[in-house]
Parts: sequence; structure tokens; C-alpha cells
Amino acid sequence: RTSLGKVICERRAFGQSVSDPASLCMDNGMWSCSENDITCSELVPSIMSNLLNPDAIFSNNEMSLSDIEIYGFDYDYTLVFYSKHLHTLIFNAARDLLINEHRYPVEIRKYEYDPDFAIRGLHYDVQRAVLMKIDAFHYIQLGTVYRGLSVVPDEEVIEMYEGSHVPLEQMSDFYGKSSHGNTMKQFMDIFSLPEMTLLSCVNEHFLKNNIDYEPVHLYKDVKDSIRDVHIKGIMYRAIEYICYAEQTRAVLAKLADHGKKMFLITNSPSSFVDKGMRYIVGKDWRDLFDVVIVQAEKPNFFNDKRRPFRKVNEKGVLLWDKIHKLQKGQIYKQGNLYEFLKLTGWRGSKVLYFGDHIYSDLADLTLKHGWRTGAIIPELRSELKIMNTEQYIQTMTWLQTLTGLLEQMQHTFLESFSVALLSSRLFREMTKGFFNAQFGSLFRTDQNPTYFLRRLSRFADIYMASLSCLLNYDVSHTFYPRRTPLQHELPAWSDRPPAAGLPLLQEAQAK
Repeated sequence: RTSLGKVICERRAFGQSVSDPASLCMDNGMWSCSENDITCSELVPSIMSNLLNPDAIFSNNEMSLSDIEIYGFDYDYTLVFYSKHLHTLIFNAARDLLINEHRYPVEIRKYEYDPDFAIRGLHYDVQRAVLMKIDAFHYIQLGTVYRGLSVVPDEEVIEMYEGSHVPLEQMSDFYGKSSHGNTMKQFMDIFSLPEMTLLSCVNEHFLKNNIDYEPVHLYKDVKDSIRDVHIKGIMYRAIEYICYAEQTRAVLAKLADHGKKMFLITNSPSSFVDKGMRYIVGKDWRDLFDVVIVQAEKPNFFNDKRRPFRKVNEKGVLLWDKIHKLQKGQIYKQGNLYEFLKLTGWRGSKVLYFGDHIYSDLADLTLKHGWRTGAIIPELRSELKIMNTEQYIQTMTWLQTLTGLLEQMQHTFLESFSVALLSSRLFREMTKGFFNAQFGSLFRTDQNPTYFLRRLSRFADIYMASLSCLLNYDVSHTFYPRRTPLQHELPAWSDRPPAAGLPLLQEAQAK
């Protein structure tokens, strides 16, 4: 039962400060208050009255919709969303392909898809067969490294990588792939969740049964099996797994009513897109789009100048006609962005393109072509709802407070420092568990942003949970990034007077 004494709580993450004296203690692993003291919930009243909006649009870069004349969209997880049952289908189909076509042990069929195991943005070390979460500075978040379905002890991780930093030459390439000597693969696609889980399950089987195997071969075989699920049309026959469309028709209709041009560029085949769009928008869906391009093979579509467009007729047959104009109501296959720009004249910052894949959908457009970009991050809504809970806010408030304690007492009150250090580790583990028991939040690794968030911030002007968020804004709305203080714009914990934001350490030590 350790009292920390009077505490000044500061929520820098929310840009708000709350201060109240309270004598708090740790009792059976839970924070509680001594008799006649203020309750813990009273430490965060102003935060609870300013909750985050899960339906908001967030800006990395200033952008005015009044400048946007043309709106472009990806299809999967942008215009349409799928139930988690589709991931189960992909996992089961790929697992069976491993058994039937790659001669993997039939015993792996006992493994079922766990939708709560992995999160997007994780890195996989192809040669060491470990899955991990890496922050924006290439540091591994200890406690999130998994070999198979079991966490790798921190000591082993540090020995494996000679620390917790991953050198640049070992990281994934520009598109998140493990190529040209890069040993890491980053999983950025929502469809990659079953792939990560299948990799982990097969690794687990080999490890538990002491089966000698080559990790590089396993990675390639799982990758090929997942690819075949898409190529062979197993997934595309599962139109019933579309569970909701997040008011897609309402968004498209609003833009059309304001005279905006719209186009669709997707890697999915025409029959699959047509069935889905008929289901969520209506049989007249093509009337809303000025250009529709399928099987575009992004990101090659944005870089390869050699592939011409091919027209697809009503029966799905590819025509051999030379394309001189991209016509409304027609469907085109393949092609390339350079030909697209030549035929449409849609260039520069008057174009806004939405997609869910940070690399394949957005990176080239913002870096090479000057389009404005919007990222669709479905996980954002659930994470914001968690962040709005009183339990999460209290935990984060204490974590910030303990960070201040650690910085000020590290050279003085050693006993109190040890208590605060242990407590901060506890709270960090609790914070991770709010989002995902194995890997935590998509956006944070303890104090730092994740590598995923770093790339999101670089390649997306705005980001949101779904396109439906656009319905909350006028078509001339300007998005401004929040001016959050830089590290050098804030006083250090140790530089602040006790009354302004630090615990009264002498009083705490006395207690």
C-alpha cells in the first residue's frame, strides 16, 4: 500500500490540465483513494466533458474542400466494408491451400482464425519468423514480439537484434515489402490480418512439434496461398460478406449534387465491383462515376507507363479497341495513371483520392503527382470510443503523472522512483490492453507514434474512419491540422515549479 501523496495531473495528450490534491494508493493492483480524499474520477472531469468525436475528419495538412473538383475512390474498405467473417473465409481457404497444394501437415487444419490476434501495421521478420510492432523511430515495442502465438521474452529480443532498434537496411521497402535485401515485411492492408494470423498459427505448429523448417519458405507459401484466394476468385464469390456501406450512396449523391466529378480506381475485378456496388448503391451506380477502372494493379498503376487501358463490355469481355477517351458509364481495365491524366486532364491539387492502403493507394499520388489524399482507417472509430471511456482517461492521466514523477525523482528519491517506475510499466501494459491484448493501439507504441502512424502522417492529407464522415462537413470546409506543441515548446517536467504541474515530492516522500 504505497501512497504517492499530492498529485497534479496533466493530460498533455488532450491539451488540458486538471489539478486536485488526492492521496492515492495501490491496493491489490488497483488504484484507489484513501478515506476522506477526492475520488479518482474527479481527477479528469474536464477531459470527460471534451470527448473525441469518432465521426470527425482529422487533418495532417491544411486542405480546403472548396479547391477539390474531382473525387477519386478505392473500392475495398473505402466504398464498401466487410464483416470479419470474410477474414475467416480467407484464412480457411489459404490454410487449406497450404495443405492441399503445398503439402503442409494436415494437423494445421485445427487452427481457427482469431480476429483479435493481430492489428494492421505490424512488421514480420521473414528470416526469423517473428511478428512485431515498431515505432516511428524503428524501435521495437518490447512485449509485442511474437513467434508463433507466443510472446518472445524481452531479453531474447534484445539479444536477437543487439538491442531494440531495427536498422534502416533491414526495414521493409517503400511499399512495405521484403525485397532487395530487406528482411522485414510490413502488413498495411486490412486483408492482411488473416495472413498474419495464418503465418503465426503455422509457425506455432512447427515450433510446438519440433519440426525443422525454413521460415523464408513458410512466408512465401503463405503469401502465395493468400494471393491465390484472391486470384482464383474464392473471395470474390463471397458477396454476402458485405456487411455495411457506411452511407456510401449518400456521400456520392452529395458530391454529385454539388457538381463534383468522381472516379473509381480499384484492384478488384469488374464482376465483383459490379455486384457490390449494385448491392450498396443500386443498379445505376455507374451513372455516379465519370470513370471506372478495375484490376488496376496499384501501386504499379501509378508508376508503369507501358500498360494501355482495355474496355470491358457488359458481359465482362475485354475489347481490343484503342482507347481515345475514358467515357462515363463504361468500365476499363488496367491502364496507367499517366495515360489517365492525359485522357482526363485531372491533375494536381484539385483531385482528392481516398483509399485504405497507405502505400498502394496514397503514397505515389501525394509524392509524385500532387494529388490530395484521404485515408480511410476503419479502426479509428473503435479506438476513439475506447479513448473516450473514463477508465482509459484515468489510466492515461496516471501514466502522464508517473512520467513526471520518474523524470524528477530519478536521481533523488530512489525508493519513490522505483515505485513510480513499476507503476508506469503497469499502466503502459494496461494501456496496450485497452486496444489489443498482444499489440495494443494501431497508432501508438507506449509514448511514441507507431511506424504506421508515421507513414499515415506523411502520405495522407486527411484521415477518417469512413467516407460517411464527409456528410458532417460542407463541401467548402477547410481542414486545419491541430497545432500541437513540439517537444521544445513545452517545459520539461523537471523545469516546472511544483504548483504548475509536478507532484509535491517532499510531501510524497514524507508520506
